Amino acid sequence: MDRKERYELLFNNINQYNSGEEGITRIAYSNEEQTCTHAFMRLCMAEDLDIRMDACGNVIARRKGKVESLPPVVMGSHLDTVYQGGKYDGVVGITAALEVIRRLNEDGIETDHPIEIISFACEESARFGVSTVGSKAMVGQFDKNRYRDLMDKDGITMEKAFALCALDFNSVEQASRADERFKVFMEIHIEQGPVLINNEKKIGIVTGIAAPVRLHVKVKGKASHSGTTPMNMRKDALLGASEISLALEKAAKSEEEFGTVATIGVLNVYNGAMNVVPGDVEFKIDIRSTSLNSRKRVLDQLNETIEIVKKNRQLEIESIEISSEEPVLLSTEINDVLKNICDEKNIPNQTMQSGAGHDAMNMAKLCPVGLIFIPSVDGLSHHPNEYTPLDDILVGIDILEAAILHYAIIH
Repeated sequence: MDRKERYELLFNNINQYNSGEEGITRIAYSNEEQTCTHAFMRLCMAEDLDIRMDACGNVIARRKGKVESLPPVVMGSHLDTVYQGGKYDGVVGITAALEVIRRLNEDGIETDHPIEIISFACEESARFGVSTVGSKAMVGQFDKNRYRDLMDKDGITMEKAFALCALDFNSVEQASRADERFKVFMEIHIEQGPVLINNEKKIGIVTGIAAPVRLHVKVKGKASHSGTTPMNMRKDALLGASEISLALEKAAKSEEEFGTVATIGVLNVYNGAMNVVPGDVEFKIDIRSTSLNSRKRVLDQLNETIEIVKKNRQLEIESIEISSEEPVLLSTEINDVLKNICDEKNIPNQTMQSGAGHDAMNMAKLCPVGLIFIPSVDGLSHHPNEYTPLDDILVGIDILEAAILHYAIIH
């Protein structure tokens, strides 16, 4: 079996763990995600890696170095998905990292530094509305009080989800490695956008990661009969939410030069019926940018609109901040190394920013970070039709392997 066939088998093996009929559904801390995680652990054991799972559910797989006291060179990504997601988001990073280890073992290469693979828990916000949970815990920024009672769509809290995986929520601070030394952290990921495909590039070298602020907004009006309540006497929670949504879109469009975006991806009308004026509506907002000032302007306009809608429509509106991340600039030194590797291998490449968040942005608090993008056909991601050609993944693995060797071997 050649390396291409071996990697394809690994990739398909990981993606068999799926609870959905369309796309891939492997939600954080679910049975499918946990089964997949333990299968990955067994694959790492087969490569003679030392395995452990921390208090947040992160998996750390370590390959010994000649000098164990040296800081590890780390690769990582995640195995969880959104609902009805694709096969590539996260999985490429984990399987690519394991393939790098397999190549080193196959070639009998010893490195001076230890090498680690980290499979981060709960990278996606799909279940609880907060993302990169595992890497937050690893850098010592897991907010237990804020996250404890966050609920999924089935009413299961994050604390309960931990317990169902035999994890102790109250011990999650034990996952912190903030006092440890790391040489570098590297992540390979599909772009999740159309830039590389459109520019006919094989590798994106990420210079910065945009960060979101996320809000949970509750709008309370008064449910009433649609036929007997005059239009000027209604307290329609859905129309209030709609007015806020359109104002948010306008605010984000005014910041296009900064690449700022805003999205309402969840909206629930409670006890809704065709003949009932909506009384209770909740929705969730995601605003993100690489510019904190731009993001703040959108947030300020949102808050102003909420006050106007409350007054004009006589509604009760509560806006709760779920999370707020800061944009991250990545290591210019690592990016220079990646650029040189690509050029030496004659791989078309470009620098770019990431509009999506990644565990890499948290790991930047511990060590220099490099983030490698590979193309996403049609820019699709978080979608069943998400696709990256196998040959493009293998190019990315070649670059990742070269970068890992650059940092793991003392020259």
